[in-house]
Amino acid sequence: MFWWTSIAAADYLPVKASKLAGEVDSIYNFILICSIVSFILLMGGMAYFIVKYRRRTENDKTAYISHNHTLEFLWSFIPFVLFMVMFFWGWKVFHKMRQFPEDAVQISVTGRKWAWTITYANGTQLVNELVIPANKPVVLNMTSEDVIHSFYVPSFRVKQDVVPGKRSRLAFEAIEVGDYRIFCAEYCGTQHSQMIGQVHVVSDADYAKWEKEQSEQGSLTPVQKGAKLYKTQACFTCHSTDGSKIVGPSWKGLWGSPRKFADGSSIPEANEEYIRASMLNPNEHIVEGYTPAMPTYQGRLSEEQINDLIEYMKTIK
Repeated sequence: MFWWTSIAAADYLPVKASKLAGEVDSIYNFILICSIVSFILLMGGMAYFIVKYRRRTENDKTAYISHNHTLEFLWSFIPFVLFMVMFFWGWKVFHKMRQFPEDAVQISVTGRKWAWTITYANGTQLVNELVIPANKPVVLNMTSEDVIHSFYVPSFRVKQDVVPGKRSRLAFEAIEVGDYRIFCAEYCGTQHSQMIGQVHVVSDADYAKWEKEQSEQGSLTPVQKGAKLYKTQACFTCHSTDGSKIVGPSWKGLWGSPRKFADGSSIPEANEEYIRASMLNPNEHIVEGYTPAMPTYQGRLSEEQINDLIEYMKTIK
């Protein structure tokens, strides 16, 4: 118990600034203590046997040692129990990390060499800065424009790979007002070490004030940008917003609805990953009742524009 208290109270880990940070640290400390105890027992036992059973004269012979079934069982069963504890404890905390609350603050994050672009629902866009309210769940919807990156906030004990062509999600809840470092934890090129940023955790009042200040700047929201792209990219020529059937499926009610495809396969809901894939590789999944007529928008739409269109689709009920 003394060891556990001493290690748990140590300041060798970054400050705990998220709701699950304490649970992650508990698992880490448990594994660390098990490793230290195992090392001491193993090395101590080896040293003891080296001394006790060393050859003292040239005529010494190795003693005949029979099996000890109790010891053989214990040195197999005890590590097995410890590994199972680590596995199920870790799975429990990991499962909590993969919960994405419906009422969470939704923020888009795009990684590119060598910066993080942060986009809010009101259209505010920041580079290498993330402003969030304390004691409220936050969900980051992330992707990369070039190579694999990894969004890492040590004080929150969260890290998520950000892969080109894929949608990654990361959820956390900050509990301490303050500033915390963002790192890229995946080598991504010559300026990888410079791909750092800051999370600014503020109170509810300060966050509302900040949102108001950003909104007053007159920038378009992602939904407004998406509505504009719907016209400028001529999406309306193939996709209606009122449910009528033209060249392609209507966007009305698209978000979150099940999709059936011409090859007999299906998905339970149209999510961000599916919609993004439909823009960049439209012939991969052809909706039942339609023909492959849509061209690829690979290279024609930026990640920000794709996010804007997705946000616009979410509003078309």
